[in-house]
Amino acid sequence: MTRSIGAVSHGILDYALAIILAIGPSVAGFRGSRQERLCYIFAAVLFVLALLTQMKFVRLPVHGAIELVLAILLILLPWIANFSRGVNSRNFYVAVGILMIVLWALTDFRGRRGVPVADRGAGPGGGGP
Repeated sequence: MTRSIGAVSHGILDYALAIILAIGPSVAGFRGSRQERLCYIFAAVLFVLALLTQMKFVRLPVHGAIELVLAILLILLPWIANFSRGVNSRNFYVAVGILMIVLWALTDFRGRRGVPVADRGAGPGGGGP
C-alpha cells in the first residue's frame, strides 16, 4: 500500500477530525449524553496530540501509534460503554474510527514518502556509491 499522505497533510486532517468530533454530537443528534462528553474528550485528545506533534514534543511514529489506538477505541467504545441512546452515536463513533484508520493507513509516519525504493533500506548515508 502506498503511504501517500505526509506529515503536514496528516496534521491538517487531524485538526479537521478534531473539529468533526467536536461538532458531531450536535450534527448526529446525541447531545446531552455521555456519548457527547466522550466525543469532546476524544476531540481534545486528538487536538492536543496533533499540536504536540507539530511542536515536535511527540515524534510522528509515536503519534501514529497513539492515533491507531484511539481509532480502535472509537470503533469499540459503543459496545464497551454500552451506548443506549440509539444508533446515531454508535454509527458516528464507528464511522470516525474507520476514517481515522484509513488516514492512519495512508500516512507515511516514517518519512519514507518520496524516497526511491532502492534507498529505503539504506542508512543515513544512502544506498548508492
